[in-house]
Parts: sequence; structure tokens; C-alpha cells
Amino acid sequence: MAAPMDVLIVEDEMIIAMDMEALIVDCGHEVVGAAVSLQEVEALPADLNPQLALVDLHLAQGSNGFEVCEHIKERWPEALIVFMTANVSKIPKDYSGAHGVIAKPFSHAGVVSALRYLSEGVFDPPPSVPRPSSLETSEHLRQRWRKD
Repeated sequence: MAAPMDVLIVEDEMIIAMDMEALIVDCGHEVVGAAVSLQEVEALPADLNPQLALVDLHLAQGSNGFEVCEHIKERWPEALIVFMTANVSKIPKDYSGAHGVIAKPFSHAGVVSALRYLSEGVFDPPPSVPRPSSLETSEHLRQRWRKD
């Protein structure tokens, strides 16, 4: 198993956020922050440094996942950003700079496989395991993990 990742969850549905947190912890990773809106992401502690951000598209306080993605790219440029949404068709072809998407409703096994794949890529790119069908990846991620 790859080393544990520090994960940020940005999800406004409490039950889904709790389920994601339990899955992440069960996989040996650490949830270092949780937020329900762009405003809460902006208010996170300065010393936070997530390696992976799981971001829903429709968020609280009139914010959305695309705004959160932009903020994360500026604040934590090394973090992988994966949208988790039931509205996959709303994601533009360039993923708004994000690295992938997991469609809701998601299966626990699908998320576990995606976390394994992403963790390997974070610590020893590219991953040695095949990309799980539960995770669609963007060209941004493929470029990042391309070996020269």
C-alpha cells in the first residue's frame, strides 16, 4: 500500500461527507479538513496542506465546486482535485483544471479503488495499478504523471 494521503473533503451533504470520511480513514488516509462551501475552504488553517481534495459541484452558501477548484489550485498547487458529483455532464471538457471525477452515487469499492490509485500516483507516479472504472481522469492528471 502507498503512504497515507492528507485529504480535504468539500461536501455540503452531511451524510455523504461522513460516509466519505469513514471510507478515507478506513483506507488508512487522514482527513485534514472538511468544508461545505468556498467560504469554509477559504477559512481553513494556513498550515493545512492536502494532497487530495474531493469536491462536490453544488455546495452551500451559493458556492460551487468550480470556484473551490480554482481556490485549491492557487492555495495548494500540488493537491490533486477530484470532483465527486451526480452532475458529471456539468463538468467541462478541461475539468476546470481538476484531475478527475467520481460519479455519484458512488460505491464504496469504487472509492477505495480510486483512493488506492490516486495515492500511488501522489507518492510514486505513475500508479502501478490500473485506473479504476470508478475514476475518470483528466488530461491534467495524465500529463502530471507522464514519465519523460
